[in-house]
Amino acid sequence: MLRAFRGLTAPSRMLVVNQLGINLGFYLVLPFLAVHMADLGFAAATIGLVLALRVLSQQGLFLVGGSAADRLGCRPMILLGCALRIVAFGLFVVVDELPGLIAAAALTGLAGAFFNPAVRAYLMHEAGDRRAEVFSVFNVFGHVGTLTGPLLGAALLAVDFRLVAGVACAVFTVLTVAQLFALPGRPVIPQDRGVLGSWGEVAGNRRFLLFALGGAGYFALFNQLYLAFPVEAQRVSGVAGAVSAVFVISTLIGIAGQVRITEWCRARWTDGRSMAAGLALMGAGFVPIGLSAPFLATAPAGEWTPAGLLTVAPVLVGTAVFTVGQAMTNPFSLALLPRVGSEQLVGTYYGYFYLVSAVVVAITHTAVGDLLDRFPDGPGRWVPFAVLLAIGLAGAAVVGWMQRTGRLEPRPAHAP
Repeated sequence: MLRAFRGLTAPSRMLVVNQLGINLGFYLVLPFLAVHMADLGFAAATIGLVLALRVLSQQGLFLVGGSAADRLGCRPMILLGCALRIVAFGLFVVVDELPGLIAAAALTGLAGAFFNPAVRAYLMHEAGDRRAEVFSVFNVFGHVGTLTGPLLGAALLAVDFRLVAGVACAVFTVLTVAQLFALPGRPVIPQDRGVLGSWGEVAGNRRFLLFALGGAGYFALFNQLYLAFPVEAQRVSGVAGAVSAVFVISTLIGIAGQVRITEWCRARWTDGRSMAAGLALMGAGFVPIGLSAPFLATAPAGEWTPAGLLTVAPVLVGTAVFTVGQAMTNPFSLALLPRVGSEQLVGTYYGYFYLVSAVVVAITHTAVGDLLDRFPDGPGRWVPFAVLLAIGLAGAAVVGWMQRTGRLEPRPAHAP
């Protein structure tokens, strides 16, 4: 991995380190915000509303942030997004009332809507034909931040949540200053149409929309790390530690294997085939769970036992298979995005891609959650996991068909 990191350009190295800091600062705070609000006396429904507003302000504005990156430049949007995170986490330090907490959560999301598309668009332009390799390193650094953020946050939370938010504020202050002085600007590609015209181009690009639907399967499955995997691990084992084991396995495989997996795929397959195989493997991660779940009763809450370790094994095996598929899918999906879209409108296409994915995630998350409730135990417990397998296979089929029919090959700019 260090060899791959050293092979990056200086701006790319800056941005992958930046991603470590972004995830570190974010996961310092967000996993513990619900606990903090509960300690302040807010009802669960109110806490859920605040968290939902955070997601909505980010995902709903990705298209706006991506379009701004195309027109104003990636560097200004990265700086603006990180500066807004300083304000957002600073507010968490000083406010206890609901309006202030809502403002802080919304600003946290808005900041992400600004810098997320800009960071990826900058890397897409900077990486040239090595996009998959660059994004694999990018993912590794992101995983490190995702792993260390909650650990540090849990330690600081023993003192006070305001200390947690204050440290996150300091992290984003360092990131903002570092990028202000060390991240060079890139030339802004002149646009020959307005914002609405660019949005219309994307909406009329049928092969991109088909790719977005196939690629949305990645996000639908990825978000099961926060739903299906932990719910089933907790159900069959009866202990919260099983949920932690899911995240530890996923993060460690991501850190140790991401670059090697990308290099292995690059040496043998096309980008489209690698992405299709990754989606199929993500879906296959639910097979051991679906096969075992009907035969495993819900365990009472308690301590780890040898039986508990055995019953949670299918979930952990499935997590490992799923994470390998995830590591295969993500870098190649980002490498293909400008190819099916446009090099001139990378940020806009990324924003649209995420918007389509957010809609798909909302639908699948709700449906899978309903199925998990509908089949809480017994013979029908395989149903939600069969649906998730089908999502992975459907996404793989779409991307694989596009690869076979030449729809993933580059085309002239603005050709739908």
